Amino acid sequence: MAGVDLMVPAATRLAVVGPNGAGKTTLLRALSGLDAPVEGMIRIDGEDLYRMPARRRACTIAVVGQEERPSGELTVAEAVGLGRTPYRNPWSGTVIGERDIVDDALTAVGLGGWGDRSCTQLSGGERHRVVLARALAQQTPVLVLDEPTNHLDAAWRLRFMQVLDDLECTVVAAMHDLDLVLRHFDAVAVVADGGLVAHGPPTEVLDSDLLWQVFDVAGDVVAHPTTGRSHLLLTHAHPAVRQR
Repeated sequence: MAGVDLMVPAATRLAVVGPNGAGKTTLLRALSGLDAPVEGMIRIDGEDLYRMPARRRACTIAVVGQEERPSGELTVAEAVGLGRTPYRNPWSGTVIGERDIVDDALTAVGLGGWGDRSCTQLSGGERHRVVLARALAQQTPVLVLDEPTNHLDAAWRLRFMQVLDDLECTVVAAMHDLDLVLRHFDAVAVVADGGLVAHGPPTEVLDSDLLWQVFDVAGDVVAHPTTGRSHLLLTHAHPAVRQR
């Protein structure tokens, strides 16, 4: 991936979208401090991300990977409590108020009161919500999520997007559900063919031409007949599989 130039204002939500293999995860790993770019620089509040001490970086960015799962050896509360690790003194263990933070994060993802359960007792979607709760418990100004609605059922996809709407931090998320992008994100970055092909407000970027050229689908932005909110209506896919 090359030629990506993005600015994400504080406390806004940026969705990164594109076809499979376009480089969404690659871009997110660079933005998370996991894989340094070969060229260029990533700055947070003017500071080079890759020059930050590890502990401060962990207090700045919380990351949830695409296929992350909590260890089966942990209870739910222990797994979520890992999000508090950057704030702990190595010699003092937990910090005051930590359990309340963990409980609040679990409540946000619908797992309140589940702290003592073993992670092995959870379904795939519930384990994913534990990992999302860990990121919330980290309480960082930046949250990076790789396909956060994967493994969630229909109700929890909508509920978790509402959780993100209520946060005051900056959110950068790779997304596949373009309708959720349209309704819950301030901006969208479209990656394809090894670079950034479009960036801007979702209602302006996700037009019928881009959907056809980048995603091989026909669709339009329509207004819901009852709420009046904008939704993305996809009608059909390109009849041939195009190699990119």
